[in-house]
Amino acid sequence: MGLLTGPLPLVPPAGGTGSGQLDKGPTVVALGGGHGLAASLSALRLLTTELTAIVTVADDGGSSGRLREEYGVLPPGDLRMALTALCDDTDWGRTWRDVMQHRFQPGAGRGGSLDDHAMGNLLIVTLWELLGDTVGGLKWAGALLGARGQVLPMSSIPLTIEGDVRVPGPDGTYTLETVRGQARCAVAGSLDSVRLLPESAPACVEALTAIELADWVVLGPGSWYTSVLPHLLLPEMRQALTDTPAKRCLTMNLATDTKETSGMSAADHLRVLHSYAPGFSVDVVLADPVSVPDLDEFKRAAGMLGAEVLLGKVGASSRRPIHDPLRLATAYHDIFGNS
Repeated sequence: MGLLTGPLPLVPPAGGTGSGQLDKGPTVVALGGGHGLAASLSALRLLTTELTAIVTVADDGGSSGRLREEYGVLPPGDLRMALTALCDDTDWGRTWRDVMQHRFQPGAGRGGSLDDHAMGNLLIVTLWELLGDTVGGLKWAGALLGARGQVLPMSSIPLTIEGDVRVPGPDGTYTLETVRGQARCAVAGSLDSVRLLPESAPACVEALTAIELADWVVLGPGSWYTSVLPHLLLPEMRQALTDTPAKRCLTMNLATDTKETSGMSAADHLRVLHSYAPGFSVDVVLADPVSVPDLDEFKRAAGMLGAEVLLGKVGASSRRPIHDPLRLATAYHDIFGNS
């Protein structure tokens, strides 16, 4: 896989990756952020060793936000989650997954500078400081974890999400209030419009190349306005996703009426993408039937993107709306095999 090529002559311990047990598989690029991207990567790593994750870099909350503000670095949290999702289900992979996800807790009766920081965030920032290279640092982290694939940021600089929120007035009319920051936008509700700052931020060159060379591009699932849509708001990234010869799969969320998509249906989610990137087309929209109560409306909205709708049971057997990696992998396998 492409992870260990280039100037880093690093080989993880034997048994770390297990990738030799897999056929190469299609070349896949998965885009998103947070738990949604982690879900798709957990499925895709079962199908291919030629896997690249492209991650949003607009997080400004929690440990990531603190490190971003204090050190001027890309927020590492979503990058960390993508790396851990690519870990093998072996003792090596499970151990490093737990190390990366470990979060320091306050001591009894006292606080400290490490409180609530994720260990993986600190490791990634350490590699960036030592190497002076964001992409190179992520390659080293991936090699240490035995990750099945590579992780790249969507932009080479930290981004900021800004949105307009409809605020009801006492007379029943609405006014627009500007909300800045991913953490605030994610819980704002009734977002009227969103944008990235700076508007002409550079995309990660390696990410653009990966999109150009892919067989399949998978967008979503994830927080629609703060993890999925940002990839289409960055001009160079939107152009690359529009122009790539790769086939495109859009994976829908299991829950549509969230804090940042209050009152929106599954079809509304598709209309939002089309309104922000009218030149972007999709080959397949993958959705769980439980999230699409009005199938006819959903198919009409998918048609605006040029997409075929594929329904499949991809949710986990629990009350929480989370994707099951094995069910999602089966759906992706069918989609890739029918291309």
